[in-house]
Amino acid sequence: MPSIEIITSVVVDEVTLDLDELARACAVESVWIVERVEAGLLDALNRQQPATWRFSSAELARARRLAALERDFDANPELAALVADLIEEVARLKRRLRAAGLE
Repeated sequence: MPSIEIITSVVVDEVTLDLDELARACAVESVWIVERVEAGLLDALNRQQPATWRFSSAELARARRLAALERDFDANPELAALVADLIEEVARLKRRLRAAGLE
């Protein structure tokens, strides 16, 4: 069984990735990304055709989170996206609390 190296990092630069780069970064097939973009679960910066799609660092983090939720909890894509939305909302609220000096 091949081993998979999981890399976790914080994105410093705002560099966009193309479809194949995003798929490799998430250890998924390109079709997995295409399915999630077409379902509205991931957002591509240029949605005309998959060959021209670009993805932000925020979408990289979201795609990795979706892939992990689907894999680790055997979640369907829509459920994984709902959980990712909730995680992202909690993080936004925590940032607002910190900014207001309440946390």
